[in-house]
Amino acid sequence: MSYYVYDDTKCELGEGPMWHPLCNQLFWFDIMGMRLHTRVDDETLTWQFDEYVSAAGWVDENTLLMASETSLSTFDIETGETSFVCALEADNPVTRSNDGRADPQGGFWIGTMGKQAEDKAGSIHRYYRGSLRKLFGDITITNSICFSPDGKTAYFCDTATDQIMRVALNDDGWPHGKPEVFIANANNPDGSVVDAAGNLWNAQWGSYRVCCYSPEGEVLRYVDVGGMQSSCPAFGGADGTTLFVTTAQQNLPEADLEKSDDHGCVFAVDDVAKGQKEHRVIL
Repeated sequence: MSYYVYDDTKCELGEGPMWHPLCNQLFWFDIMGMRLHTRVDDETLTWQFDEYVSAAGWVDENTLLMASETSLSTFDIETGETSFVCALEADNPVTRSNDGRADPQGGFWIGTMGKQAEDKAGSIHRYYRGSLRKLFGDITITNSICFSPDGKTAYFCDTATDQIMRVALNDDGWPHGKPEVFIANANNPDGSVVDAAGNLWNAQWGSYRVCCYSPEGEVLRYVDVGGMQSSCPAFGGADGTTLFVTTAQQNLPEADLEKSDDHGCVFAVDDVAKGQKEHRVIL
């Protein structure tokens, strides 16, 4: 399978790709650039913010729930207006939001991390029907938040540990029991997504690729992309079988930048697997 550049906007730290199933649009973030991007009719649209933004889930056709450095807010796609929902570690100037995704029960999981990747400064929270609750703490770089199709398992990682974890969920989507190691040596894991068959697709930072694991943790295949620092995958497209992958230029040595002009772009690979539809956030 061959990749192609879906969007050539250069992101310093591309993250948080999310295919909106009602709009049939891909949304993604440049965290360091404080920007949200999308494409409409082959045109790239960009919104600029005054603090870091990193992840979103869809609420309805025109509304996203968006995570920023200090809060969760609704974002109106039509007007570009934001409306405060709740604070997110707003009293901690060390941290910002990072990886996040909506869960099958209508909640939204969002990870935080230190702005300079300070050791164990981050946490994972869940917003569910009007309130935000901290789930896990002492995480250095929160990533890989995603969910099994049956809603019974959540995955996440601390990139600094090189492990991807999993934890069982109850009927309301809350963790029960302790997280356990799913992948012990994950080769610098960044963002992940789970397809309709339950396979986990993980972007391996620094490797120009995404790795696919079976529900049992077996490596099934690799999909190459044209950016060295692959950061997060998402399924979308007309039939949900296109894999979109954000990448980053952040901290790349000059020698690597000279090898390719595509670092920081969003890549796509068609007919990869059948993805899950991104779940709706219920406010």
